Amino acid sequence: MSTEQPQDTKITVLKNGPLYVEGNFVLFDADGQEIPVSGKAALCRCGVSNKKPFCDGTHAKVDFKA
Repeated sequence: MSTEQPQDTKITVLKNGPLYVEGNFVLFDADGQEIPVSGKAALCRCGVSNKKPFCDGTHAKVDFKA
């Protein structure tokens, strides 16, 4: 029997960067297919990442401001 408690989901908006998601969550693509993640993910919000929906750091190269 596990005594591990479920972790709450936390979403942090990083200044001029991605959304950082931690905790228990499920991520789906536009077609409803689950995208495997393991408890944390940096999600693109600049729209320029080559690894969408994940952040690849391109926001810094294009001087994304939010």
